[in-house]
Amino acid sequence: MSVLDADEYSAFRRDLHRHPEPAWCEFYTTARIVEALRERDPTAIHVGPDALATDQRMNVPEDETLDEWLDRARSTDVDSDVLDQLAGGYTGCVAVFERGPGPVVGLRVDIDALPIHESDNDDHRPAAEGFRSNHEGYMHACGHDAHATIGVGVVDAVLDSEFAGTLKLFFQPSEEQVSGGKPMAESGHLDDVDALYAVHVGLDHPSGEVVCGIDGFLAVRHFLAEFDGESAHAGARPEQGRNTVQAMAAAIQNLYAIPRHADGPTRVNAGIVGGGTATNIVPEASFIEGEVRGATDELAAYMDDAARRVLRSAAEMHDCTVSVDLLGEAPSATSDDALADVIRDVSAGVDGVTNVVESADLGGSEDATYLMQAVQDRGGLACYVGIGTDHPGGHHTPTFDVVEDDITTGIEVLAAAIRRVAETPPGPKS
Repeated sequence: MSVLDADEYSAFRRDLHRHPEPAWCEFYTTARIVEALRERDPTAIHVGPDALATDQRMNVPEDETLDEWLDRARSTDVDSDVLDQLAGGYTGCVAVFERGPGPVVGLRVDIDALPIHESDNDDHRPAAEGFRSNHEGYMHACGHDAHATIGVGVVDAVLDSEFAGTLKLFFQPSEEQVSGGKPMAESGHLDDVDALYAVHVGLDHPSGEVVCGIDGFLAVRHFLAEFDGESAHAGARPEQGRNTVQAMAAAIQNLYAIPRHADGPTRVNAGIVGGGTATNIVPEASFIEGEVRGATDELAAYMDDAARRVLRSAAEMHDCTVSVDLLGEAPSATSDDALADVIRDVSAGVDGVTNVVESADLGGSEDATYLMQAVQDRGGLACYVGIGTDHPGGHHTPTFDVVEDDITTGIEVLAAAIRRVAETPPGPKS
């Protein structure tokens, strides 16, 4: 294969880094990816509603927010026809490259950013070298710009070889809200996939280290609980009110008191809370935006049931009502050893790889698990791979960054694994 153009990938990644976009608003990002893929002679690119099971989208922003981000993208030089297809928040795409008879091998990468104000200190490389976020308050603080670049690079590396089969790339929106995996998994584009890889950079693994198969995915459910009561004058007639802050506070305290479970780890968090309008008004509306997690789907369901019971009881205790909406969710998953073994075998021949780790626990959640399960449920194989990088700040922090040489390492490792799977399919899941 030809030498990969590391400078090209660095430039592409930096362009995406300058234009971070949150969940379901990845208009510029998707359009830039589509432009890059079109240059690589795809058999098909599925964009907009064609890439998603549209009725499965969750936690889509209000139209005003979507229009604001779409207008930002329209002010750039990306293809307006692509943006028209993405209007309404139908972001992400699926690219298909058919190269003769053989297995269908897929790669999933995520593309959204986070609502974080990026550091502008001179010791933060994106700020020092001129590719810091142009969208104040938003940042690629988890490496999804690198993931998208790896996806494009894998196309180059796989097709610049004797690859026989079909390569599918899944550029998934809305991972940070765990609400983009399900609509992409149920789109139908995974129905013929025999083997699927997903990838993440960093995860506290250093540059040069490759994790062959990541497990330990916590199943997760994000919820919004909205309490409804009745306002009153807090000094003159407090008894006439129905205080939602009291209900919210009782709920928070008891959410954290949900008993742990003997079958494995569970988690709960009230991440965003609020309510009330003034100090002298009994608050009639309050909310909790939170999450529950479990080491298995069953444990997450246990936590979800308990959380809903706590929320209802707290509302009733203070004569309020509560509505609970699901904002996003992801199941647990396990990487298949057969695909992890391929990563182990090919990594030894990739420049820059200094250490190979058989497996590691994620310790968090990821909605790539929806895509993994979709393939595994049909008898295929799936594996989540870690590509180490020395990130100076932790994930989801203002100083997060990646070592760009590690993008090339990720491309080479995954491309080699995909070629190997196509040449010698591991066989169906037993």
